[in-house]
Amino acid sequence: MKTKTKSSITLTAAELKLVAALQTKLKARSKVEVVRRGLRLLKETTDRASLRGAYRSASRATRAFLGRELAELDHLASEGLDEL
Repeated sequence: MKTKTKSSITLTAAELKLVAALQTKLKARSKVEVVRRGLRLLKETTDRASLRGAYRSASRATRAFLGRELAELDHLASEGLDEL
């Protein structure tokens, strides 16, 4: 597989203006670098959102059991303190 592959995308005038403005602001060497950075950021954000959703789901799944588990262990919280 080639390490570099040519591609062509069509942007509206407003989108091209945005890319050019970001190129200046980010001090990027090229418009392609701006697009690459944007793609990486989008991927990272999407991955984080997916991971956050998985943690949220796991938390909901264990929430009901957590209260019972803590209640069962509560008597151990002060165990041995009166011996001090």
